[in-house]
Amino acid sequence: MSEKKRRAGAAATAASASKKPRVSSAASYAESLRSKLRPDASILSTLRALATAASKSKPPAAGSNTITAEDDLSAKNYIVVADQDSTSVTSRINRLVLAAARSILSGEGFSFAVPSRAASNQVYLPDLDRIVLLRRESARPFANVATARKATVTARVLSLVHAVLRRGIHVTKRDLFYTDVKLFGDQAQSDAVLDDVSCMLGCTRSSLHVVASEKGVVVGRLTFADDGDRIDCTRMGVGGKAIPPNIDRVSGIESDALFILLVEKDAAFMRLAEDRFYNRFPCIILTAKGQPDVATRLFLRRLKVELKLPVLALVDSDPYGLKILSVYMCGSKNMSYDSANLTTPDIKWLGVRPSDLDKYRVPEQCRLPMTDHDIKVGKELLEEDFVKQNEGWVKELETMLRTRQKAEIQALSSFGFQYLTEVYLPLKLQQQDWI
Repeated sequence: MSEKKRRAGAAATAASASKKPRVSSAASYAESLRSKLRPDASILSTLRALATAASKSKPPAAGSNTITAEDDLSAKNYIVVADQDSTSVTSRINRLVLAAARSILSGEGFSFAVPSRAASNQVYLPDLDRIVLLRRESARPFANVATARKATVTARVLSLVHAVLRRGIHVTKRDLFYTDVKLFGDQAQSDAVLDDVSCMLGCTRSSLHVVASEKGVVVGRLTFADDGDRIDCTRMGVGGKAIPPNIDRVSGIESDALFILLVEKDAAFMRLAEDRFYNRFPCIILTAKGQPDVATRLFLRRLKVELKLPVLALVDSDPYGLKILSVYMCGSKNMSYDSANLTTPDIKWLGVRPSDLDKYRVPEQCRLPMTDHDIKVGKELLEEDFVKQNEGWVKELETMLRTRQKAEIQALSSFGFQYLTEVYLPLKLQQQDWI
């Protein structure tokens, strides 16, 4: 072969090689983290230590009748509602109606004393680490043009709740709305008055036997009885078991899990379920598929209280992920009157955190620019007292606002569809990398 042909062949080979796709440095680095993983037995040892520490803590049981110093203070300063049986709730409704009847017969008309749920009346108490509703009331008289309709709606809701309790059944908030569409106008109004009624009666909303439609799901190392039917959450497939809206009918909770993994989104939940992550690392996985509903919050708290397991959270790296996490931990203003029963303190923020984007070299094309509204929400979060209490949260939020970047959990899929379950989460657990 001539020298000219040899050079041409070498040039062609070089050109062909240059056309082969190159593995990006980010992907190479992400894959290199796999080699840092220790054997599962070592990670499980770390998780057992975490579970042992959590089992020694004693969170207060929701709805406890034990009188404590906190309860004594709450009786004067803020509202605390509790789970009550049907007989107790119907008796309270009867007393309210009898008082209204006496007032009407005496010629004074009737008025409801309703706890004020205005935003200014909902505050965060650092000592309790949750949002509470201050004990202030406003009158809702029927004889006043401004409040006549609201008083009528309140009376109607009391009547419907009384009927439901007498029958011993549960109905959804949507069912309640459709009993008198013309009066309620839209469901937001009947829902708001339902919360007012809970405050007035001093009971949880679930005690009224009015529930929201199923939203949250759970899968993993958990068994429980749902209205007498035994449920094994390891046999629920990829979709998981819907969290029952009637939490009062859940009993016999058992688990050999080492932790609870709280997931923000359904997509991440499905990946964890399909990969049977709970078999490799014994855990209970649950999600409310976004903004947490009451049933999921109640269920999470009950698992935490009864099983005494640590709770780790996996949310998007954006202001809304942190807001969702804060609702689980210290409550929402809308349900501040029931925060003692709905909050789960000491949830550890596992990921995806703003600092993870650089730490795991998430590609730029998988990061999203924060909108002006995102930045506004992030700055508002920095001003919240419950955020200021946690230095780690403050640093992560400041990082997010400085870089003006956000990312979803699914950004990790750029390294492989199973990178979340095979590398990211195991490494996080191994390094105990949570806040």
